[in-house]
Formats: sequence, C-alpha cells, structure tokens
Amino acid sequence: MKQPDDYDFVKLSRKQLDILVSWADQEGWNPGPHDADVFWHTDPDGFYGFFDQGELVAGGAIISYEGAFGFMGFFIVKPAYRSRGIGRKLWYLRRDTLLKRLESGAAIGMDGVVAMQPFYNRGGFQTAFRDLRFEGMGKPYPFDNFVSPIRESDIKDVLAYDQQCFGFDRHRFMTRWLTMPETSPVKYVKNNILKGFAVLRQIRRGYKIGPLFADTPEIADALFKACASAAGKSPFYLDIPIVNTAAKNLVDQYHMTYVFECARMYYGRPPVLPTDKIFGITTFELG
Repeated sequence: MKQPDDYDFVKLSRKQLDILVSWADQEGWNPGPHDADVFWHTDPDGFYGFFDQGELVAGGAIISYEGAFGFMGFFIVKPAYRSRGIGRKLWYLRRDTLLKRLESGAAIGMDGVVAMQPFYNRGGFQTAFRDLRFEGMGKPYPFDNFVSPIRESDIKDVLAYDQQCFGFDRHRFMTRWLTMPETSPVKYVKNNILKGFAVLRQIRRGYKIGPLFADTPEIADALFKACASAAGKSPFYLDIPIVNTAAKNLVDQYHMTYVFECARMYYGRPPVLPTDKIFGITTFELG
C-alpha cells in the first residue's frame, strides 16, 4: 500500500473541483448546483488535492480573501482511499500552503465537524463558537414592507454590511453569491439605511439560507420569513452560531429541526465579529 508521501500534491483545475462537488453530493453534503462556479471565481488558486497516478483521490479548498484572511473547507477524501493517513497529510499540506499565500500574521478560519475537532486543535485551530444546522419547511408568510429584493444598485452597501459581519473583504465571493442562478437575495432597508440582508439559494435537495445578517432579531425574523416564503413547500436549512441566543430563539420559534453541527475554528488571532448580527452563516465550505 502506498504511503501518504507517495501521492502527488497538485493544484486543482475547474473540472477537478466539480469532482469534489460530486463527492460532496454523494456524501450527503447537499451542495448547490452553482456553488462550484462561485467558489472557483472567488479564488482559482485555492483548491488542492492528492493524486494517485493522475487520479484525484482527495482534495479541499484553501481560500485566500485578498491575502488578509484564509479559509479551509470542502475537505474530502475518496472513500476507497480513507484510513491510509493521506487525509492527515493533505490537511497539513493545505494549511501550510495557505499560510504561504497569506500576509504575515493573517488568520485562517474553518468549520470543523465534531469528530475532527480534536485533530484540528492539534493542528493549531481553536474553537470560537459552535455552528448548528437546522431544517425547516417552506411556507408563505406576510411580506414585510421594509424587505425587498437586492438589486445591482444595492451591491456596494450589501458588501460593506457583509464585511462588517464576516470580518474581511470578500467581494469576489459575494458579488457572485448574490447573483448566481436560482437565488433569492433580500434586504431590509428603513429610512434609506441597510439594516440586514439574507440569501436563499437552491441546493441539490431544497434550499439554504446563508448568510442571514441583521441589526436586530426583529429584522432577522422579517428576512427569515421572506426566505421561507421563497422556498415554497420545499425543505430549507439554516446554520446558526449558537453564541447568538436570538438566532437559537428564531429556529425554535419556527420549530426547525436540528440536523448536525460544526464549530467555527481559527488558526491565529480570530476576528472580532458582531455575533449578535449573525443569524445564519454563509457556507461551511468558504466561511
């Protein structure tokens, strides 16, 4: 049997990213049909994998947000190649490669599943908060007068609000995320001031709300109802940071069902985030 050092560590092509997405779908990660396009546009140099005689057998994302912040996600090993130690080897290679792509002292974030958190701790990552995924069913709700679709003229303000809640500039990602097909982005504006926004996107089975950022629980509720209405009668999912008790109250109020959880973890100094405004994170794959 080959040893972990026997595999080739290579930057992935666009088509190879599609292979990772297909594996994720088979694993039940329920990705969106347009996610790969947005991911690739965000950072074409941010995907690496292991190859066995030219065949992709493992891979993941190491995204650089303008060199100021990194994010590791979308980490997956082909089932036939698991329990060989290559996942551990690839993870450390990805971490170290990403550190070289970032400015000195820049932090790296990730959302780690519970079983792997001790491993990530040993790799230098510390838990900031738990992320819990909940499932609900779409149904119609009255539309709030302050909620409306996000238009091209709103993008500048939305990007500024997103940077406040994410902690870093990610305009390459968000400009595509807001405008990809089968997506319903909505904003809450009062007195000509943006006070929150949310994105509902199509995934393989149902819909996903992410992000859901808002100044207050009442605004988050209005945006949530707009997204739940847009989901029709399909299931939808929301990933909440449990440190925001108002976000937990929101999913409880609508009787959403717990699915599973991760933890937002950071290597290096974590950003100071307004967690009281974060009612739904964007994606476990890119932050």
